[in-house]
Amino acid sequence: MKKLFTLLATALALHAYALTPQEAAAIAIGESDARIEAMNKAMANADDKTAAFLQALADDAVKIAGGKALIVKDGKGYDPSTGAETALPADAEDVVNNNRMRGEIDSALAALKLFSKDEKLRSAAITELQKEPDESKLALIEKAYAAETNASIKQQLGLVRAAALLSSSDRAKRLAAAQLLADSRSPATKTLLLGRIKEETDPEVKSVLEGSLKQVEASLAWADRAGAIFSGISLGSILLLVALGLAITYGLMGVINMAHGELMMIGAYATYVVQGLFRKYAPGAFDWYLIAAVPVAFAASAFVGAILERGVIRFLYGRPLETLLATWGISLALMQLVRSIFGAQNVGVENPSWMSGGVVVTGDLQLPWNRIFIIAFAALVLAGMAFLIARTRLGLFVRGVTQNRPIASCMGVNTARVDTYAFALGSGIAGLAGCALSQIGNVGPDLGQAYIVDSFMVVVLGGVGQLAGTVYAALGLGILNKFIEGWAGAVLAKIGVLVLIIVFIQKRPQGLFAVKGRSAEA
Repeated sequence: MKKLFTLLATALALHAYALTPQEAAAIAIGESDARIEAMNKAMANADDKTAAFLQALADDAVKIAGGKALIVKDGKGYDPSTGAETALPADAEDVVNNNRMRGEIDSALAALKLFSKDEKLRSAAITELQKEPDESKLALIEKAYAAETNASIKQQLGLVRAAALLSSSDRAKRLAAAQLLADSRSPATKTLLLGRIKEETDPEVKSVLEGSLKQVEASLAWADRAGAIFSGISLGSILLLVALGLAITYGLMGVINMAHGELMMIGAYATYVVQGLFRKYAPGAFDWYLIAAVPVAFAASAFVGAILERGVIRFLYGRPLETLLATWGISLALMQLVRSIFGAQNVGVENPSWMSGGVVVTGDLQLPWNRIFIIAFAALVLAGMAFLIARTRLGLFVRGVTQNRPIASCMGVNTARVDTYAFALGSGIAGLAGCALSQIGNVGPDLGQAYIVDSFMVVVLGGVGQLAGTVYAALGLGILNKFIEGWAGAVLAKIGVLVLIIVFIQKRPQGLFAVKGRSAEA
């Protein structure tokens, strides 16, 4: 309702024209065909009153009384042609719009938005019009095309104009439109061309339509490939975040930690808690809760990881089977603890406003901001971890203890403390992975179970203890999985990737990157 009288800040140029009471009545009363014809005539010279009246129709805020249409707002009647308040008779009847009429009204409102000062609104209106091109709105589209100053939007408008001309009775117009649509990259254009080819009777026009269809399909195929690559990199970045923690706890320390997924889950729930605190105590700063959630998620998982290492794992070094069983039991205990605190149902974590939406590359390819930020976040975490391991005192101690524990101890390194720090670091990175995952899906007690096997596969495939191998394996598996998924489905993609990894490990047990050094086996 609040849109009722404000829709056209769209600045239509023809203020000399005004919607008449007769036109308003014709749009609101009668059979659908007659109403649609009346609406299309009014659209040819639409003004702000026309737009307000159509919005009122869409909002079911129009009544009929004495053969006249009245806009109803807050229980009062208004004349659609002047906007003046008028008496609302007690016997006024509601206007009934069937699905067809509603579709036509929505399409007309989208066409009027072509004159908005907001480029996003104009672009959204074009996308809406592409779904159902209509020659009856051609005059309005032509007017918008002539007034458009943005080159990209003007090109899109040209394609909408061409799509509307496909149904023209003029053969020359259909031929020109078919040629223009070859440059389109919209799935709606493909659907339109397929339908038009079946209806077209002129052989030359039909041939041009088929040629345009082939070009559109080729463009869409490239967009699909680009989308699959982006989705693969996105999945790979998530696998990388999850596997980076394992690259320390398993790759460097040799601990098979089956509770790694639950440490990730703790990071996700920490993000959920921070979100709740911001919503309650600092709603004005809610968009920045994620900045605070990152260190909290790291600290929460690192703390639990340190307790786990000090309380259990330090007694099980060198005993992989016992470590596996113990950490599996701990994972079950952590899941039950979370169920007891937060409940068994999934909880939602809301994206900040600056992570909403995405980058539109083509008509059918949009890169979501939350995925883009996760890819960037994974790169930052990787860079920070590489710096820490290669350039800091703690990293030197971790590498020294990993390569030769007795000699490191003889040199005065407190190996027990280094083990705790390293395990806490790996656990904290798992918490960061959970924080990232909370931005693309719901958070639940079983969150970690979906990634634990994949993360172990990444570490083993990349080469135990090799950060570079972890990166290549994560991105490679992500992209490969998405390409196979597009061809064979999600389940077969998982099976196919697993089979390929098994075959690869059979041929090259050391993974993509073998450990170099005197202790490496030939």
